[in-house]
Amino acid sequence: MDVRRAADRFSTRIDWLDSRHSFSFGHHYDPPNTHHGVLMANNDDVIAPGLGFDTHPHRDMEIVTWVLRGSLVHQDSMGNSGIIYPGLAQRMSAGTGVLHSEKNDARRFGGDLAHRAAEHDDPVRLIQMWVVPDEPGTTPGYEQLEVQDELLRGGLVTVASGMGAYRDHSAIRIRNRHAAMHVARLQPGSRPVALPDAPMLHVFVARGSAVLEGAGPLAEGDAVRISGGGGQLLSLPTAGTAASGPDRTDAEVIVWEMHAGLGGPV
Repeated sequence: MDVRRAADRFSTRIDWLDSRHSFSFGHHYDPPNTHHGVLMANNDDVIAPGLGFDTHPHRDMEIVTWVLRGSLVHQDSMGNSGIIYPGLAQRMSAGTGVLHSEKNDARRFGGDLAHRAAEHDDPVRLIQMWVVPDEPGTTPGYEQLEVQDELLRGGLVTVASGMGAYRDHSAIRIRNRHAAMHVARLQPGSRPVALPDAPMLHVFVARGSAVLEGAGPLAEGDAVRISGGGGQLLSLPTAGTAASGPDRTDAEVIVWEMHAGLGGPV
């Protein structure tokens, strides 16, 4: 297990963006830290109200966006537009090339989805993850689906997958047949969640704090890169301990299950 603490992540701060990068990203280049398995980016972004990423290109990447707080407006060159909010899974397959923008300006977007937006004067916090596809040069694509009900039932919810094992269970499909993204919302009194058994796992505490068997207490923003097999138990800290924190009684954890690296299946 390779535990990566939140404070050790790369940081990009400008007037409208506070971003933390788990891997090399942009001008933050660290050759030993470019990826884990097929996961190339795990960016923790906070975007100020009314601002965001202007139209920019992507190519040959599966991009999954998971909003934790607030709402994010997505618009792309394929004609897709909408508001992404907590509990809504979104995937964009860049393929041969796509342009898109992501902004915290739901008030100006309007339309039928505007009522689902959070307070428009608040920052939006999201985790954006990039996974390499099975093959380059495919037709760009887009998919989104709400999974709030499944998350409320507890356990490990398969949000995005290209694996045959989750063909009938994942909310959205990614074009990598060796990878899947799961989310666990841990609540007081809930049973520990067992991680999938896979050659590589990436466990990221998106909200709150948790305890991972073999790694110990994990705070918000901490990540664990696991190689050589899963099955470890993930749970909330015991109430009253320092790891539980004074104000938070739940946690949200994102788990990437990977059966391949950049060189192919493991």
